[in-house]
Amino acid sequence: MEIIVYSLIAYLIGSIPFGLVVGKLFGKDIRKEGSGNIGATNVTRVVGKKAGILVLVLDAVKGFLPVYYLIGKGYTPKFISAICIFAVLGHTFSIFLKFKGGKGVATALGVLFALSLKSSVIVLIFWLGIFLATGYVSLASILSAGIFWVVVHVITGDIYYTYASLIIALIIVLKHRSNIDRLLKGEEYRFIHK
Repeated sequence: MEIIVYSLIAYLIGSIPFGLVVGKLFGKDIRKEGSGNIGATNVTRVVGKKAGILVLVLDAVKGFLPVYYLIGKGYTPKFISAICIFAVLGHTFSIFLKFKGGKGVATALGVLFALSLKSSVIVLIFWLGIFLATGYVSLASILSAGIFWVVVHVITGDIYYTYASLIIALIIVLKHRSNIDRLLKGEEYRFIHK
C-alpha cells in the first residue's frame, strides 16, 4: 500500500506542468506556439532563456525531490525505482493535461541527480557534447537516453535502478518519435545554427 501512495504522489508532483504555468505568466500558451511542447526547450524558444532555464530547473526538481526524500528515508532500491518511473510518467502523461505532457528529459535528469551524482555528470557531459556538435536538443536528448541506463548500471551496479533507468529511457525515446521523424527528414529545429 505504501508504494502505491508514494507512486501516486510522485506522479502528481511530476504532473505539474511548469512549462505551461511559466508560459502563462508571460502571457503565452506554449501549447499553441513553437513545437507545442510544454518543456524547457519550447519555453526558451517562445518566451526566452530565463523562462526556459526556470522551467528546466522546476521540471528537474519534480524528479529529484521525491526520489531524494525516499533515499534519505532509507527505502530500498526496488521501492525507489518505482518512484523514479512514476515521477517521469507524471511529466510525460500529466493528469492535468489530459494525459499529455513533455518529453521527460529534465524530470529524468532530476531523478538521476537524486540516484547518482556521478552518473548525472557523465550523462550531462555526453548530452552537452552532442548538443554542441550538432545543435539539436532532441538528438542530444535521444542519444543521452540511450546511454542513461548503461551509465546507471555501471556506476551504481544496482539492477533495480538499471531497470528503472531503462524504462525511463524508453519513455523519453518514445516521446521523441516526432523529433526522430523530423531528424530523418532534415526538418528538425536546430537550437544552435551551424
